[in-house]
Amino acid sequence: MNDTKNPVDQLAIALFSEMFMADQLARAQLAKALPSGMELSHFSVLQHLARSGAERTPAQLARAFHVTRGAMTNTMSKLEWAGYVHVRPDWVDARRKFVAISPSGIKARDAALAAIEPVLSNAVAAIGEEKVRVALSVMRELRTEFEGQISDESKS
Repeated sequence: MNDTKNPVDQLAIALFSEMFMADQLARAQLAKALPSGMELSHFSVLQHLARSGAERTPAQLARAFHVTRGAMTNTMSKLEWAGYVHVRPDWVDARRKFVAISPSGIKARDAALAAIEPVLSNAVAAIGEEKVRVALSVMRELRTEFEGQISDESKS
């Protein structure tokens, strides 16, 4: 194994190691708290659709979540089967579909939010609001940096 001596490289490795472990642990906790049958990916899509308040194509959703169209189609199929989303054809281009959250999808999203809120709130309370605000600012900058890199790669 090639250990790096560069302090910036060591800092980056430590930061991302902690982020990846925190992500894994948070996902496990949230998955346990979600209502039976709901996966984190389902909740994420329902949350996205509810917050946007607009229809999206599966391709738009796939781009927003940085997953393949096939993966998003699979998630959409499960959500549609559960009655959480409505999928309709594009009246102008029959090859395209639009997805919107249904009233039962809003109820499912609300139930999921109520289930995971204590997990998230307890974590924030344990760490402290001020530290979380600072971390949130840094996380947003990191996200923006990576989004820029992905955008630059797609232009190449």
